[in-house]
Amino acid sequence: MSRLLIAPTVRLHAEWLEAHAEWGPGLHEDGFGIAETDDVESAEGFATWVARLTSQPNATLRWILEDNRVQGGIALRHHLHEQNGHIGYGIRPSARGRGLATWALGEILNHASTLGIPRVMLVCLADNLPSTKTIERHGGVPTDTQHRGDRSVRRYWINLANSDD
Repeated sequence: MSRLLIAPTVRLHAEWLEAHAEWGPGLHEDGFGIAETDDVESAEGFATWVARLTSQPNATLRWILEDNRVQGGIALRHHLHEQNGHIGYGIRPSARGRGLATWALGEILNHASTLGIPRVMLVCLADNLPSTKTIERHGGVPTDTQHRGDRSVRRYWINLANSDD
């Protein structure tokens, strides 16, 4: 089984659409960074969206591939976003439970470290046990739980700086 993190690309339009369709309509955390106004169905709209994703100077966005299938997405914001933290990710429902999120998070944490980011914040729904386990496997320490409307989110910090520095 081969796993890769790759920059968004128009060459995987059909594969990406398949993954995206699995989440179904409505708001969901897919790690893809889609705005309500993005047209991802047409080739032209998809190309415009991919160009926007890949041109963000203060973020690293990657698609999670396993055996050449788009299984999810992960985003690293190079500066803290108070509401969403530094990192957001999502794995399509049929690919969950196989360690993909844990693997992808480890890869993006390594990248954050190479950028000199000393610690990162991650935010997840408080009742999302798989995501909390993924974050905690990488040393995530819960700091607080916030209530946002009818949902509760938990914030975690992961230290990346070497304690010997």
